[in-house]
Amino acid sequence: MDTETETLINGERLKPNQGLPSNSADGAIIYDSSHFQLRSRDRHVSYGSINGAVPLLENNREPEMPGRQSVTFRRLPPEMLTTLSSQFESLDYEPWESRVFKEENSRKTPSSLTKQGVIRWVVVFFIGVCTALIACTIDICVVEITKLKYGFLKKYIDKCVTENCLYIPYLQWLGISCGFAFIASLLVTYGEPVAAGSGIPLVKCYLNGINVHRLHRLKTLFVKAAGVTCSVLGGLAVGKEGPMVHSGAAVAAGLSQGKSTSLGFDFGILKEFRCDQEKRDFVTGGAAAGVAAAFGAPIGGVLFSLEEGSSFWNQNMTWRIFFCSMVSAFTLNVVLSAYHGQIGQLAYDGLLNFGKFPDIPFALLELPIFIGMGIIGGLIGALFNQMNYHISVFRRRFILSRWAKVLEVIVVCSVTVTTGFVMIYCVNDCKPLGAKDDIDFPIQMFCEDGQFNAVAAMWLQTPEASVRALFHDQPGTHNPLSVGLFFITYVFLACWTYGLSISSGIFIPALLSGAAWGRLVGLGLYRLTEGAAWADPGKYALIGAASQLGGIARVTLSLAVILIETTGNLSLGLGLMLTLLTAKLVGDCFNAGIYDMNVQLAGLPMLPWSSPPLCYGTEARDIMSKPVVVLREVERVSTILSVLEETPHQGFPLIFEDRFASPQGKQNSFGMLRGLILRSQLKILLKEKAFCTSPTGGTSQTPVPLETFRMYYPRYPTFQGMHFTEEERSSYLDLRPYLNPTPYTVPMHASLPRTFQLFRALGLRHLIVTDDNNEVVGMITRKTLARYRARICCGTIDFVELPLGGHGVQL
Repeated sequence: MDTETETLINGERLKPNQGLPSNSADGAIIYDSSHFQLRSRDRHVSYGSINGAVPLLENNREPEMPGRQSVTFRRLPPEMLTTLSSQFESLDYEPWESRVFKEENSRKTPSSLTKQGVIRWVVVFFIGVCTALIACTIDICVVEITKLKYGFLKKYIDKCVTENCLYIPYLQWLGISCGFAFIASLLVTYGEPVAAGSGIPLVKCYLNGINVHRLHRLKTLFVKAAGVTCSVLGGLAVGKEGPMVHSGAAVAAGLSQGKSTSLGFDFGILKEFRCDQEKRDFVTGGAAAGVAAAFGAPIGGVLFSLEEGSSFWNQNMTWRIFFCSMVSAFTLNVVLSAYHGQIGQLAYDGLLNFGKFPDIPFALLELPIFIGMGIIGGLIGALFNQMNYHISVFRRRFILSRWAKVLEVIVVCSVTVTTGFVMIYCVNDCKPLGAKDDIDFPIQMFCEDGQFNAVAAMWLQTPEASVRALFHDQPGTHNPLSVGLFFITYVFLACWTYGLSISSGIFIPALLSGAAWGRLVGLGLYRLTEGAAWADPGKYALIGAASQLGGIARVTLSLAVILIETTGNLSLGLGLMLTLLTAKLVGDCFNAGIYDMNVQLAGLPMLPWSSPPLCYGTEARDIMSKPVVVLREVERVSTILSVLEETPHQGFPLIFEDRFASPQGKQNSFGMLRGLILRSQLKILLKEKAFCTSPTGGTSQTPVPLETFRMYYPRYPTFQGMHFTEEERSSYLDLRPYLNPTPYTVPMHASLPRTFQLFRALGLRHLIVTDDNNEVVGMITRKTLARYRARICCGTIDFVELPLGGHGVQL
């Protein structure tokens, strides 16, 4: 969270022309109004301090050097929805090399390191098993309840066709679906809002370095699993595969810590993994295990975590994550095969089983067709994302109360059911029962005896079954008119549904709508070529599904591998890759992918892979925030309490020489840098009351061990319940054993691309800006860099500076 322009110190409010406090000889805080001037509240409004610093006025920044040309960033107004949220903080991925850290690591032996490595493999094994079991539970519940639901509806539809009472099954369908949708929305809206959607954007942000609160709670996992089950049973245009990524990440975050903060118990194990860096690696494996369980694609799961999830990767993680994905896919296969009565046969690879494609001929002349389908998928995906963007903007402006969010879900569910029933009633697409293949509930409607309604077959079954039917049904099974009408209605319903306050995924709706128009292309080629072997409609349904999902999510490599693994057809690998690459390139010409677009709407300060282009003339001093709140190596307890209570900053540079003791020529600096201390560490030290009486520090007192810091992770103590006597407030806190003496710094004249690369590649939280004398002159954090962006669209670049706001909305 970030402060406003007015800063509180010791209960006194600093106005825009009032200075920061300086420390007198005895440590008391006094004010000096001659040192700086904060930005006033005019049209160039200050949007808040950033992790220990307050932005300066434009005319207070350092003068430009002769010949230096910096990019002008256009400042956006704060009322726009592109505001960065100030409610999200960063994670501490950097190892904290304090004195107590080094002492603990010096006591480790080779055998202890080997034991720790073995434990990592054991943990990822259980992550894979638990993720698969959750996926199996969701799938079995959906299958069993779906049989009851559609079996019940089939009975009454067949009965009411002859008795002219079709309104009865319509009301029954509407009531059952809205009931499940109502439960799904209640779980998310009133239970755990962070469980809304697929969770993939939030997992990406977490792995990028953003601390998303309640993302990995046990309650969130329960709401995600139960909510997505009810969403699918409600007949909404959603899928259960995307939320498995979030579920796997939550499982990994919980199991790797050896305790449950939600339930309030600690097993006393895995304490060495209680830090952001270790937790991040396990979460990456959990996300891959979720993809493997959803699609039965362990290699695709690893590539999905690499391509879409993790922002930091090392070679040691690769095998562990692949092992976790393989265990997840294998466990799910064993359990589902046993559930379907095929014990030991391993016949169910994942939740989404496309079925194995036969050896379909593949000709080089089809490559231009695949590229053309990629263009179509990119255009449709860009249109889908743009429509969903405007719908999301409308929701964030007008649908704010919880009851309104639940009501919207009921309305969308009612429209979905009504649309499906009207299509079944009006489109008399009759096919012989011999072509039904895997249709579990064939509805006759107005067809002759021995026939079924093909449109009803697409609506009265799970979306996964519809995708499988479009892939494998015979060429004459579907009428082009009914398939085209289904595509148009379903793609708009999916666009409206994505973003509701329910747990849902976009994978299946995108694959189903893409398979529909892809099968239309295949049917057209099949008729033009008079039934040529290579013009198989099912093959083009697969290409269309890949193109649609690639155009919406802009996923390339991992999606191609997932589709190859799920279909068992390697010969289409080149065609799938060309289609996905084309869809991504075309879609990127118009807007961002659906996940990135929702991240931007939510105001999450996610850092892209590279810095804005053409910014080598912009230096660190141009974007850094100052003045910086600093502390001394041995600081009075009352001063630390005042700083923590009145500022929300998460990191504080420790100085050797106070800035106000510097000569007049050095008033732009804040003291000689000696290290960095975190807010969480200060709170733990205050909680443990590791005080000393001497202003030079205490050598007799034993430092607080690193084990104590891990005990509080990840929920650090608050000031509620902390009470300090006057004697304790006048004591001192020796921070030297706990500070990081070698924090990452950057010279004030470093370019923006170099600063960005250092911050992004190392996963930093704080980057201290220093001058030539190693004195602190400013601070750069995630929000500092995330504010400056370059929007590239159709060959044009727009440089913008995003404001900081107080909102933080769900995805």
